[in-house]
Amino acid sequence: MQYRTLGRTGLNVSLVSYGSGGPSKLGQNTGLSPTEQDRLIQRCLDLGINFFDTSEAYGDSEVILGRTLSRVTEDSYVLATKCRYKNGDGSLRSPGDVERSVEASLRRLNTDCVDIMQIHVLNSNDYFDVVDQHYPVLKRLQEQGKIRFIGFSEHFMGEGDHKSAVLALKTHPELWDTIMLKYGILNLYAAKEALPLALEHNVGIINMAAVRVKLPQPDLLREQISRWKQEGIVAQDSLPDEDPLGWLVHDDVDSVIDAAYKFAADHPAISTVLTGTSSVRHLEDNVKALEKPTLPEADKRRIREIFGEIAVYI
Repeated sequence: MQYRTLGRTGLNVSLVSYGSGGPSKLGQNTGLSPTEQDRLIQRCLDLGINFFDTSEAYGDSEVILGRTLSRVTEDSYVLATKCRYKNGDGSLRSPGDVERSVEASLRRLNTDCVDIMQIHVLNSNDYFDVVDQHYPVLKRLQEQGKIRFIGFSEHFMGEGDHKSAVLALKTHPELWDTIMLKYGILNLYAAKEALPLALEHNVGIINMAAVRVKLPQPDLLREQISRWKQEGIVAQDSLPDEDPLGWLVHDDVDSVIDAAYKFAADHPAISTVLTGTSSVRHLEDNVKALEKPTLPEADKRRIREIFGEIAVYI
């Protein structure tokens, strides 16, 4: 396992990290028993994974992680979670509700202090309200020793151009120790501004959902590329209609998924790449893919030429 420094936090985090959200939610949506969930987390640790991400919004993921990680020493892992800043009706939560949310997360995680507390899916339209109303709450909890570092995850499904990340890094880079965003073969737009700004301000980047939905499923990938060709987003002759990314599989790249993980880690701003699988075999494959976290220069150049200007979530 390779390790990188998570921006100004100074935390040494594994290049592969484990995310308890996504379709699996730490096996909650795939039928894993509590024993199997514990074994999955233990296998992460055995493979050298030391960074775990969760949220109050991920079902019982905080409870599951709290149960399992309480059995190992705290210096063997870095734990990040998230608090929602909106109510179910779309209104902003009160500062008091945010504080109670953080306290509840600490209880579920079975800890007195979480390494990173993140605002969950922060939309650029709400950014200044969150900074004014909610950030002071997190800062106070940090001063009380309940939070070590503060960050946010971006609203990637609604803002494929990374508006919230760019806004934060241009206006208040000193506030944010980490930002969670999506960067990958089909989602390159963060390299335009967000990632360079993160490097400039030494903000740690957690890469989420880099290999989700389209890339692992050949039929969906083929349909997406076909749609982009029809819309003129991708040139008709830039990729084959069948197996459009198959040209990436050669030498030590065993699959499109392998290529996707390698590319997702192959930027100097990226500190760690999340995987959320509930399969131990897939987990091991993903870790193996990032033993060498790079693609040939010619392949990377072709990826950037084809997909570099696309600013949508895939």
